[in-house]
Amino acid sequence: MYSATLLEHFNHPRNVGEIPDSSVVVEASNPVCGDLMKLWATVHDGKIQSVKFKAAGCVPSVACGSWLTEAILSKSPAELSALTSGEIEAGLGGLPPASRHAAVLAVDALKRLLEQIRKSK
Repeated sequence: MYSATLLEHFNHPRNVGEIPDSSVVVEASNPVCGDLMKLWATVHDGKIQSVKFKAAGCVPSVACGSWLTEAILSKSPAELSALTSGEIEAGLGGLPPASRHAAVLAVDALKRLLEQIRKSK
């Protein structure tokens, strides 16, 4: 049902937690399933220097948050603006059709993060 990569990210999620002195904090939710994702990031020299997340939801939501934080670290907002839910799905070895909302949630959180970074300049 779930790929080995997805299960690895769920069982051993990367970058879980909060960053007390973060540059930006955002939250995104899926009103249909109730999943919630929150991202904290520190931006320095135009790049994301540190990022952490918390997710409340299904197994794929946690895995997508973990994968996302690894993917965006050390990148600029310009490099991240085109990241898609399909890329997150592919990075995790696929998602069942009923779980694709988790990748969309992660992209929504990323879009909010990028918007807050732009506003904070």
